[in-house]
Amino acid sequence: MRVEEWIMSTVTTTYKVSGMTCGHCEGAVSEEISRIEGVSAVKAVAASGEVTVTSSGELDEAAVRDAVDEAGYELAGRA
Repeated sequence: MRVEEWIMSTVTTTYKVSGMTCGHCEGAVSEEISRIEGVSAVKAVAASGEVTVTSSGELDEAAVRDAVDEAGYELAGRA
């Protein structure tokens, strides 16, 4: 696959997550979401409560919600 094709096939979605207050929170959420099949990058920012996820396609929001719950936080929806 060419780089251009890969870039065109990736999806970046930003979610709001409540309860994150520090770097540990960011790491816990990022770790759980990164386990979802197809996820290639996760960036959690506690200060804004946003988590940006890059994946190979559209993710099932229930899977993201379950991952965030597993980390001990609450998915508020898309940002």
